Amino acid sequence: MTRLAQGFASPLASGITQFVAHKRVLGRRYETEIYALRLFDRHLQALGITTLDAITPVVIEAFLAGRPRARPRSYNHLLGVLRRLFRWLVARGHVAHSPVLCPTRRASIARTPFILAPEPARRLLSLAAGLPDVPGVALRGLTYRAIFALLYGLGLRVGEVCRLDVADVDESRRLLVIRNTKFGKDRLVPFGPRLGAMLEHYLTLRRARDRHLATDAPLVGGLAGGRLHRQQIGKIFRGLLPALGLTVPRDTSPPRLHDLRHSFAVRTLLRWYRAGIDPTQRLLHLSTFLGHVQPESTAVYLTITSDLLAEAGHRFEVFARPLVEQVRR
Repeated sequence: MTRLAQGFASPLASGITQFVAHKRVLGRRYETEIYALRLFDRHLQALGITTLDAITPVVIEAFLAGRPRARPRSYNHLLGVLRRLFRWLVARGHVAHSPVLCPTRRASIARTPFILAPEPARRLLSLAAGLPDVPGVALRGLTYRAIFALLYGLGLRVGEVCRLDVADVDESRRLLVIRNTKFGKDRLVPFGPRLGAMLEHYLTLRRARDRHLATDAPLVGGLAGGRLHRQQIGKIFRGLLPALGLTVPRDTSPPRLHDLRHSFAVRTLLRWYRAGIDPTQRLLHLSTFLGHVQPESTAVYLTITSDLLAEAGHRFEVFARPLVEQVRR
């Protein structure tokens, strides 16, 4: 029995295992979906359901009602996981029809992410560096400084930073090797001299404390050198926010950890505008750098800010000026 199959014990155990294996063959990591399927599997066990025929629309509705989701997107994700599972089971003859009949919820207005400017970002790194060590966690401040620098400076996903090993830092070529990403692919992410110097200093201190630091050890270590989780990083981030004294616009949600990735994308676009580069010609580059499958996914991160509007307006003015002068003649 595989490790994946050991986590399921309801009548759907075999079907779920095969479904997830199918998704992973297609290059999907399917981690959040597995968590949702485990919840559903335990729900079936708690109800004492022993046959597939007993999984009715009422059972599905009770499961969804027992795990309330305030945001339509969160609810629709949970519903979608079940819907895709049963469609797959029906297509392969495991069940006669899908019991998932619940409609999706109407999506609310998308949240506007908080874009962190360079100066507050520098203060965030400074505050992180000042975090004191705690029992079992050495170099805690420099660890979180490195984490936030990677998130803000390179636009990495939090999970990608958590999975980085010491060997994934190629100091000679100034590259990070990002393995097993959201879409099951690897990619190379270059970094500049300042970030390189910070990582080199951090690793030097790590090796000074542990002469036998393994290449497969976590790059950013937690308790007893173990691997940090995104929840721990998010907790530290939220704890540092009040000291930044940020002003959140009325139509913007409070800052969250993932907004550092949004900030990287917006700053990159702004830098291209100011350098006279056509962003439409570089969007594919940014998409590849961020690890997206298609540029449309990158567009989600390109929040319009006042700086971007000003730069776009200036570019349009330069473009339109000859036309206006020609009409005036």
